[in-house]
Amino acid sequence: MTARHAIVIGAGAGGLAAGIDLAQSGFRVTILERAATPGGKMHTREVGDSAVDGGPTVLTMRSIFENLFADAGASLDDRLTLFESPIIARHAWSHGGILDLYPDLERSRQTIEAFAGSADASGFERFYSQSARIHKTLSETFMTAPKPDPITLVGRVLRHHHPSSLIAARPAPNLWRALGGFFSDERLRQLFARYATYVGSSPLNTPATLMLIAHVELEGVWLVEGGMHRLARAMADLGQELGIDLHFNTHVSEILVKGGKTAGVRLEDGTSLPADVVIFNGDTNALATGQMGKEASRAVRPRPLKNRALSALTWCIKGSSSGFELDHHNVFFESHYPNEFSTIFKDRNVPTKPTVYLCAQDRGHNGSLNGSERLLMLVNAPADGDRQVWPGDDVARTRDNALAVLDRCGLTLSFRDTDCVSTSPTDWHGRFPGSGGSLYGGASHGIWSSFTRPGARSRLSGLYLSGGSVHPGPGVPMATLSGRLAARAVLHDIS
Repeated sequence: MTARHAIVIGAGAGGLAAGIDLAQSGFRVTILERAATPGGKMHTREVGDSAVDGGPTVLTMRSIFENLFADAGASLDDRLTLFESPIIARHAWSHGGILDLYPDLERSRQTIEAFAGSADASGFERFYSQSARIHKTLSETFMTAPKPDPITLVGRVLRHHHPSSLIAARPAPNLWRALGGFFSDERLRQLFARYATYVGSSPLNTPATLMLIAHVELEGVWLVEGGMHRLARAMADLGQELGIDLHFNTHVSEILVKGGKTAGVRLEDGTSLPADVVIFNGDTNALATGQMGKEASRAVRPRPLKNRALSALTWCIKGSSSGFELDHHNVFFESHYPNEFSTIFKDRNVPTKPTVYLCAQDRGHNGSLNGSERLLMLVNAPADGDRQVWPGDDVARTRDNALAVLDRCGLTLSFRDTDCVSTSPTDWHGRFPGSGGSLYGGASHGIWSSFTRPGARSRLSGLYLSGGSVHPGPGVPMATLSGRLAARAVLHDIS
């Protein structure tokens, strides 16, 4: 018998994972990627003679990737060199204070006690205990399960856990308010409220359930030698070894539908490729807005502007630093954290005093910096990349504002303008059509938000979905799980 043929649109983490699982199960798999390299948001920017990671910067939930490789008969450790980061992140405040968090509960508790006192150290212990309970409750009942609805989720929780676990999941109040019950020092509320931005959302509107991220990070943060794009390359290489036909610089213009069922794709050059199933690994709003053809637009509901998650302004830099000892992960805060999210989500602007994330990519496992290092600087921005163009002056002004935040925290960056490559929401929208520049799909605002995210099965027969805009959500580990869920759905439906 001729093997079933699956076409995957997009070689991001979800698309690669789906392709690997289907190829391992005997499918003939073709992956079509419009970019020149695999990885989607796991990409690099060329800055002079250096390649700087321009997207995700560390690996968490390592077991997800180990399981993916092991199920395909391979070993992650044979493909990548991983270093466990001794520090989760270094945090600094313009109005005073520096705090490191560690992948060790007791050491983090001690640093918090020295930073904010014994009451907040006890609050951290309670916070982490709650985080661990939430993670235990949801890891199998939600994250790795097919798209749930509230009723089925409750049923799964009750089958696996004590009824008190439903209370432990804490969908309400919002994350910002919940953190006030653990920490009196507002700097600690800022630090842990930032977990909402990991899914592109505001802590003022995000369910307190996201406290579970603290547990994930305490399980370990890993640095990939050579950068996170090496993970994408390793996944692509594994797929090709399994027989996947992987094409780069290949733009799909339409998903073909025949008799109410997905029949294949049409490329930009007019070539038609038939398939038994198609997996779309892009922002689902590209489908809803007709960018994959009129027939495919009914596969998902459109995402309103107000429901878009965060975008970002980023700068990939080759330069030097002074005045502050950087680690790999660094976060620099101003005061009045809630104002930042009101400015972004309500006013649709970038704050003049933004929180600044800085990844010093050569710190943490490399030796000498030899006078220069690779840096990724990021500030959050509204996902309006399809509604406005970011002029160079605005990008430069925001960069200067971010550098001023660093300066107030004691850090000075030195670099030439030619050694600084920027990316705006408009650029992100160009890379990921339909997104408006959102890097996370829909915002996780409100207790029902997780249930409105599309699942692996679209509303069009034969068309499946993966990537950060579908269940179980954004981030490289979750996108990888989404690909595995899509492959599982295909195998179930076609068996």
